[in-house]
Amino acid sequence: MSKDSQWVAGINAVASAIEHDAEHVREVLLEAGAKNPRILEIEGNARRMGIDVRRVAQQALDGVAGGLRHQGAVARYAAAKTWDESELPALVEAAAGRALVLVLDGVQDPHNLGACLRSAAAAGVTAVVIPRDKAVQVNATVRKTSAGAADTIPVVRCTNLSRCLRDLQKLGVWIHGLAGDVDASLYSLDLTGNVAIVLGGEADGLRRLTREHCDSLVRIPMPGDTESLNVSVAAGVALFEAVRQRGVA
Repeated sequence: MSKDSQWVAGINAVASAIEHDAEHVREVLLEAGAKNPRILEIEGNARRMGIDVRRVAQQALDGVAGGLRHQGAVARYAAAKTWDESELPALVEAAAGRALVLVLDGVQDPHNLGACLRSAAAAGVTAVVIPRDKAVQVNATVRKTSAGAADTIPVVRCTNLSRCLRDLQKLGVWIHGLAGDVDASLYSLDLTGNVAIVLGGEADGLRRLTREHCDSLVRIPMPGDTESLNVSVAAGVALFEAVRQRGVA
């Protein structure tokens, strides 16, 4: 297999890749003899798109899935669809004053990135921004964990996160970072306009330069004994506070 290709595994992930990014799907492997209606649907859709489909033994699927739960379906695709930072202004402008951007500063775990993308898609975010370096990229694990969100939501890769935050501010976007060592509460913010919510990586949180480029730093109030939340849980809490304020039904 080419180094520019990778396998995506699981019924939802494969179905989403065919539906949203068919031009990059090179082939689909399905378990021989499987009659699951979703498997048959994937097979039919792939053939209609002109994608090569093969029925193979379960052992073959186990081998290419790399330990992921494949559910009888894997697909080889050329590259995950990502957006360049030069496309971010147009995305913000199209949101007409209600842009909601999720910025992830150095998330390392693909399961966390996938879960963040899933929450972001559910909240109707404008884009998710991730650094090109020192952070996990959209790979097969991310695509599977996101349950298809990685194929439907703009994931913008930026070379310099601080510069990207400055550019967002120039577009009229307020930047709010989540940090556990501050007093201000997330629930004190006005999240109804152009807003970016910034979360740090699993180990170190927001980097110094990232903090300095935020318009405000807030925390999620936690009256219990837990000191911090998983980054994907924190993303969901913050994003859906924005959804609540915006009155989205």
